[in-house]
Amino acid sequence: MPGVSLLVQDALFEARPAVSKTAERPKRDTKRIGDVSEAKVLVKLVEAGYYVSKPFGENQRYDLIIDDGATLARVQVKTGRLRGGVIVFSCCSTHGHRRSRLKSRPYFGQIEYLAVYCPDVEKVYLLPEQELTSSTAHLRLSPTRNNMEKMIRWAAQFELP
Repeated sequence: MPGVSLLVQDALFEARPAVSKTAERPKRDTKRIGDVSEAKVLVKLVEAGYYVSKPFGENQRYDLIIDDGATLARVQVKTGRLRGGVIVFSCCSTHGHRRSRLKSRPYFGQIEYLAVYCPDVEKVYLLPEQELTSSTAHLRLSPTRNNMEKMIRWAAQFELP
């Protein structure tokens, strides 16, 4: 029996690997986040009465094609994040998979609409191309602190029912 107790005792004092204080955070799965946003937008567009088509492959500058019965329109889908009463979203694509500097390309002339899904409020917004910027844009949910009204892009204007 003394041998068994020594084995247990040895196991208690066995060296354990050191746990790093700077443990790596799990990498964000941006592809999955984008897929969820695209699915949420597709459902809202169909519920709003559009016919929706999905282009084959992933090399187009748009994610969906919508048909209102009279015209077809290209739609790029983005995920928005709620920051202090404002939904922030990108109006351009960024390619960082090459070793060179990040390349941003706005969607001007390549889409008719940008659809934004915000998981924080679980709503979808559809903005015409003329509302886009060349980088980041905002949709305001709550009033500004200084009561400014000019140049505000209110989320309610673009929300899909």
